Amino acid sequence: MPDATQVFADHRELLFSIVYNMLGSVTDTEDVLQETWLSWASTDQDRIDHPRAYLVRIAVNQGLAHQSALRRRRETYVGSWLPEPLVTAADAADHVVRADTLSLALLVVLETLTPLERAVFILHEVFAYQHTEIAAMIDRSPAAVRQLAHRAREHVQARRPRTQVDPRLQQQLTERFVAAAFGGDLLALMELLAPDVTLWSDGGGKSGAAAPRPVRGCDNVARVLVSSAAQTIDGLDVEYRQVNGDPCAVLFVENAPFAVMVVDLNADGSQVRDIYTVSNPDKLAHIADGAAE
Repeated sequence: MPDATQVFADHRELLFSIVYNMLGSVTDTEDVLQETWLSWASTDQDRIDHPRAYLVRIAVNQGLAHQSALRRRRETYVGSWLPEPLVTAADAADHVVRADTLSLALLVVLETLTPLERAVFILHEVFAYQHTEIAAMIDRSPAAVRQLAHRAREHVQARRPRTQVDPRLQQQLTERFVAAAFGGDLLALMELLAPDVTLWSDGGGKSGAAAPRPVRGCDNVARVLVSSAAQTIDGLDVEYRQVNGDPCAVLFVENAPFAVMVVDLNADGSQVRDIYTVSNPDKLAHIADGAAE
């Protein structure tokens, strides 16, 4: 039989994806995985018939326990809170690439669910667990889980209808968007933005580049972006990578990560409807060190 360390290692990527989608924080996800490992290591594995199910149950419940502390921290967070982006390094083999990671835009919507609704949605919609399996994990009846799943699905669908934009189109619009914003081309930028576009900025009170509140409307967003870009243009390098599976721009200033920008397109992929900018240095720690080549 594989030893305890090997069994945990074999399931670590699955556990990371589930918990990260629940929490939206890499640091807290790593804490949950450490607690899950300690629980697993102290268990008599000979008595566990299904290690995968056991590990997922422990990780999910540890994740739910962390949700309370996270929500308390966010109540005192300075400015808008966005999930910590998982950025794929320039090396395509980087271990951070995870196929089951939800987009930043969808994670923002999931923040509006209750912790239980979010856990059920992720387990059922993303990882295809049955309601009876989820019920056993979170100590609820199958009927209660079905109700949670129904509420969560309706809530998410109302706020983010399922659409699939061609990644190549999203990459092209991302590059055009960055060129217009950092080139100071206000007219070109306004053509790219939907009338009801929203700019979400997360600086955590540690970055002057972040707006304290969401900025709404094409004209307002365009002027804020051009003004902010003008203040950071010296020593700026841009790399186009993937964040949570979507094309993004990673900005470096003087060889240090400065911000991650993700644009979310409307249903037909013609305009930008949401812009997510994360410049809180604490949330950029997982980006590979070094400037753009």
